[in-house]
Amino acid sequence: GSSMSFMESQVLAYKSPLYGRRTAQFKVMPFNFIESMPFFENFSKEEKATLYGFTGGIPEYLNKINPTKTVRENIIDLFLTPSGHLYEEPSNLLKQELREPATYNGMIEAIAEGASRLNEIATKCGMESNKCAKYLKSLISLGIVKKEIPVTETVSKKSIYLLDDMMFRFWYRFVFPNMSGIVSGLGEAIYDFDINDNLSAYMGLIFEEICKQYLLNEAKRNALPFFVGKIGRWWGNNPKEKRQEEIDILTFRKESALFCECKWTNAPMDIDVLNDLKAQSELFPYMHKWFWLFAKTGFTDRLIHEANNLSNVRLVRFDEMI
Repeated sequence: GSSMSFMESQVLAYKSPLYGRRTAQFKVMPFNFIESMPFFENFSKEEKATLYGFTGGIPEYLNKINPTKTVRENIIDLFLTPSGHLYEEPSNLLKQELREPATYNGMIEAIAEGASRLNEIATKCGMESNKCAKYLKSLISLGIVKKEIPVTETVSKKSIYLLDDMMFRFWYRFVFPNMSGIVSGLGEAIYDFDINDNLSAYMGLIFEEICKQYLLNEAKRNALPFFVGKIGRWWGNNPKEKRQEEIDILTFRKESALFCECKWTNAPMDIDVLNDLKAQSELFPYMHKWFWLFAKTGFTDRLIHEANNLSNVRLVRFDEMI
């Protein structure tokens, strides 16, 4: 069934006639970046990442990519044209899956604009926190929103909410604020003056996800310094510097930890990134520490020289990851 909530609540639920009679249940997940590659054959490596960044590996959306057109033309055709296949996709999905689409739309909009804590989202939406949490739970079950806590913790008051669905993330960032302009036929201008200028910043979180997938693939090949444990983002207080710190990717097991920084910028990564990551690692008591740096463009000569002299540092360019 195309409607996930209908299948779960009406077909498989306790009161449904088929309850207890299913022989198996399999939730089809989106393709990861590497699995999405066959849909991007005619594009450069950087363009492939961008295409993944707004399709999220959903086969239906991947199948709409026109290999004879540029990334710019594909985005305009799919999102920035009133007849585009994805122009109203989030709105239609919310109407199909949920009873109060306007309320959920407001919550997703709040998260897309930067509200990540429960009280921030509730305040923006004008509702009580406990009611807001109930709505967020529905969005999490649909895979639209995800709840994250620092990877080193199991229960935390530092939990944040982010848009998990990449197409929703792209739509609410670039399409929703520009809908009146799109209806007026300004799709090309919106791409050139809004999307094009901000695409690199948008791709930051996408690149982190691609790097995390790369680490998991390396783990399958037994190519990591230790067998991978929990993997995810970390954020918290630095009591010495009296400031908040954030680490893009951290994975650990027992006395070993791997700290990662991911940069999707045109400038090559410099040695200060490694120095900052090392300083952040001092917040943790792990005996064995490794540092992997992921960069879209590459690295400065002095960072390469420093990494060559250290056995626990690895530099990974994006074009090496495909």
